[in-house]
Amino acid sequence: MNLFSTKNNILENLLPTDGIVHYYGKIFSDEECFVHLENLQRNIEWKNEKIELFGKTIITKRKVAWYAETGLEYTYSKKTKTALPWTKELLILKEKVEIFSGKKFNSCLLNLYHNGEEGMGWHSDDEPELEKNDAIASLSFGAERRFVFKHKRTAEKVALSLENGSLLTMLGNTQTNWLHSLPKTRKVHAPRINLTFRNIAPSKF
Repeated sequence: MNLFSTKNNILENLLPTDGIVHYYGKIFSDEECFVHLENLQRNIEWKNEKIELFGKTIITKRKVAWYAETGLEYTYSKKTKTALPWTKELLILKEKVEIFSGKKFNSCLLNLYHNGEEGMGWHSDDEPELEKNDAIASLSFGAERRFVFKHKRTAEKVALSLENGSLLTMLGNTQTNWLHSLPKTRKVHAPRINLTFRNIAPSKF
């Protein structure tokens, strides 16, 4: 159910200030969600992520993959990744996300969380390669998970549950002023796959 698009079919801003977040709710049927979750688990080239933290290399339990236009590179946690070529299914998902959001994207970062004990700490999607203040679209399949925003200056928080097959977009200066996280929980025992469609800046091609 979409909780934020009640007036004249115009999406309401989830954030009270300093950013724009739109939640579209489910944009896929339950049957489509099941098919996409199974296909993505099976067909994506998943790898455990290596993160540099306090001078140590940590291998995460969650798995990641990055797909984009040919030749694009992306640096995260001091690791440079070269994009894998788009799969047919990812292009289909990208097209649907672009239709709903009205935005175009040239890359997609995927995260596979096996259960609720895997999550993501506070961060902003503001790496130098990304177009500054550009749209980021987050598509979710699998277990419903809590997603939280926190204002960088006031520490005000806004939380919602991301449904299976749902779409959320972050726009404007959201990444400049807000952090977001996927909290861990022992209540969730099923997997979740998150696809964040984004744009690498042309100057980084």
